[in-house]
Amino acid sequence: MATGASAPAAVPRRRRRRGTARVNLGLLSVPMLWLVLFFLIPVILVAAYSVGLLTLISYDKYLSLQLWRDFLHSSTYLGGPLGHGLFWKSMKVSLGVSITCVILAYPVAYMLALVAGRRKYTLLLVIITPFLTSYLLRVLAWRVLLNPQGVIQEVLRGMGVIGSDSTVHWMYNSIFAVYLVLAYAWVPFVALPIFVSLESLDLQMLEASSDLGASRWTTFRRVTLPMSMPGVIAAFVFVFIPTIGEYVTPQIVGGKSGYLFGNVIQSSFASSFDWQLGSAMSMFLLITVAILLAIFGRYLNVRTVAE
Repeated sequence: MATGASAPAAVPRRRRRRGTARVNLGLLSVPMLWLVLFFLIPVILVAAYSVGLLTLISYDKYLSLQLWRDFLHSSTYLGGPLGHGLFWKSMKVSLGVSITCVILAYPVAYMLALVAGRRKYTLLLVIITPFLTSYLLRVLAWRVLLNPQGVIQEVLRGMGVIGSDSTVHWMYNSIFAVYLVLAYAWVPFVALPIFVSLESLDLQMLEASSDLGASRWTTFRRVTLPMSMPGVIAAFVFVFIPTIGEYVTPQIVGGKSGYLFGNVIQSSFASSFDWQLGSAMSMFLLITVAILLAIFGRYLNVRTVAE
């Protein structure tokens, strides 16, 4: 009797499982289709174009790795390991901007999570709201502020810091301007993962550290900072990966000295019409980003850091 009763009961379970599987498949089909159409297929086309498997322009080289060899051996683009090529220059800028953003965002996130109290979400909204406007408009605003006839240098002239006919050359069309604008653009978003990490801290551990006689600095160094490291690492990756291929900001405020690897890729497609070289550099950048993500995921995963 028990066996006969359990058999009919198993049928509804199977039907529920099938229904759940169909619902899950339906929910996943749209994002998967989006991913295939707008990411996977374009990447395959760019990869095929970089080796000449696909050609569109009459002077494209069919089934040739010559452009890859020229690019990999070019002193302009790579310049050897940790050399002076544009790719390594972009890596250094991205690393510097990421570290700067984390250093600037951590006090903001700390204040919001552990000091602001009930007002933390209101203050978080206030910090983020100006950055909901167009990124391009904000970069153009910095162009107005930093140029030799801009607000900042005019104020410096009015205060007598610089002469009336003098200009601060490193402030505009320079690598400094690229650092400044990128840090400005990313700091509020970098603060978010750090804020989430700090907000989830067990306050009883901080109180226990204080009860045991630890100073605020010791508590921060031995308890707060190690426990918030997952958010710090997530924030670092959040900035480092996208800024490697940045080209809009260097093009607007960087000038010749702020020219980066992303600008070369953009000009290869838009100006010089060397699409095969641009495809090769794009694939190289994509492979580099994938390797970096794998390294971060393998050696800097959240569990390892938290432990």
